[in-house]
Amino acid sequence: MRRLLPILALLALAGCNAGGIAVPPYPPVPAALPDPMPKPPVTPIPLVWQAGHWDWNGAGYVWQTGQWVPAEGHGPNWQPGWWNAIGGEWRWEPAHWVDG
Repeated sequence: MRRLLPILALLALAGCNAGGIAVPPYPPVPAALPDPMPKPPVTPIPLVWQAGHWDWNGAGYVWQTGQWVPAEGHGPNWQPGWWNAIGGEWRWEPAHWVDG
């Protein structure tokens, strides 16, 4: 019985850790990198700056540099993209136009 006690204690500890700790599927999103906004290109189409962001490629985060996007044909309000934690998972909400 004396030999069995340490083994039972180790098994009990292993059982507590196996199911009690939830590991998120993705690591937390890193802090944004400096992404200076360059002057917009000269174009007849109105443009809006879409800031850079981290994108998940299945194995890690990859930085997507900011870019100028066409504003023509959309509403006046541009919603930049953002990372959203939903149910313990991080999900990228892409930038989009908001009617208003």
